[in-house]
Amino acid sequence: MATELVTKTRRLRRQALPCVLMRAGTSKGIFLHQKDLPTKEIDWAPHLVSALGSRGNDPRQIDGVGGGTSTTSKVAVVRRSQRPDADIEWTFVQVAVGKESVDFTGTCGNMTAGVAPFAIQEGLIKPRPEQTKIDIRIYNTNTNRIVIETVTVDGSGDYEEDGNFIIPGVKTPGSEVKCRFVNPMGSMTGKLFPSEDQQQQTLRVQPGPLMPSHEPFDVRVTLIDSANPFVLIDTTSISATLLGTNPSDSHRNDLVESIRRAGAVAMGLATDVEAAGRTRGTPKAALVYPPTFTQVGDSNKGRPDIRIQAYSMGLPHPSLQLTGAVTIGVALSYPGTIVADLSAMGSIMHGALPPTPEQSPPPEDRKEAHPGCGRDVLIEHSQGTIKVDVAMDNAGEVASCAVSRTARRLFEGKVRYYVQEDEL
Repeated sequence: MATELVTKTRRLRRQALPCVLMRAGTSKGIFLHQKDLPTKEIDWAPHLVSALGSRGNDPRQIDGVGGGTSTTSKVAVVRRSQRPDADIEWTFVQVAVGKESVDFTGTCGNMTAGVAPFAIQEGLIKPRPEQTKIDIRIYNTNTNRIVIETVTVDGSGDYEEDGNFIIPGVKTPGSEVKCRFVNPMGSMTGKLFPSEDQQQQTLRVQPGPLMPSHEPFDVRVTLIDSANPFVLIDTTSISATLLGTNPSDSHRNDLVESIRRAGAVAMGLATDVEAAGRTRGTPKAALVYPPTFTQVGDSNKGRPDIRIQAYSMGLPHPSLQLTGAVTIGVALSYPGTIVADLSAMGSIMHGALPPTPEQSPPPEDRKEAHPGCGRDVLIEHSQGTIKVDVAMDNAGEVASCAVSRTARRLFEGKVRYYVQEDEL
């Protein structure tokens, strides 16, 4: 036993990484200063895998600060920006649960909501004494896109956490953090509809090892890249037998993952379905339904435009990703997508007219993000609804999408973990 312990001591080296644990939107993760990590991004993986607790392929992350789910196994790496168009830069890292791997593809909208509060609290941004609100321009390195984040500051110039704004999926209120995704289209592929500019298409899916007892099948999808690449799945094009009745059962999870992998290949994000299976975070996938108009407690917010069940790392998302909300808002703005079609179907079913864009000009303080007209869309998900403010430019293209979240600092200190010496 003593010999084994000595061997492990030589092989592993203890590390201490300064970090802040934050709840950002409906996600939770650690926020780090980039200067505290190795200089090269390729060398971050062993530190983040071990700090979150995925070392040894642990699905519970019991030996780290991760929460054992994809929404609580996230990292934001932040620094002051040297770009002329940004105040802050950040990199999103999804640490796999139950697997020693990290994913730098795509971004996380909910974690985005914590970047401005973190930057203010850490002194990377210093509001002026008279400011009560501040706009912070944040550049995401994963997608090469800008988010303008509007937050409230108190009399001492610190981020004001307390407030009355409530988001579905979080029981406690907080201060509103408005995240406006500027020009979100083509975040990774360079095109809004990366599969030959088709706003919807029939995708031939070969189930493969995930569903060995099923024959190949066809499904209608919209393959879209806005804030994050998404495979939006038309549930009305899937047979009831294939779709199943339990939204969280393994059969439906395998079905969605099979469609997601086929969509990844069609979008040019993977060479084949096997390669797509190795990158679980990109593209993301969501089942799209006509709205039900039955969300309890949301009647004062208006009629939902669409209903969504999003997926994250192969499992149903507990609510809806912020980037998913942005993507749905964009898809609703383009006739011919399955989202627009199912929204119209829901309107007909419930005797309502489909929503139309507002034609009124934006307020003066919003003209940069709102060069043309805009509209609000309401998206229904398992925890309630989420509103997206969609701004169109004068050419009829989406200029930006804004979604509001809350964020709170939970813990600050150093996370301690072990890394093999040959990985340092």
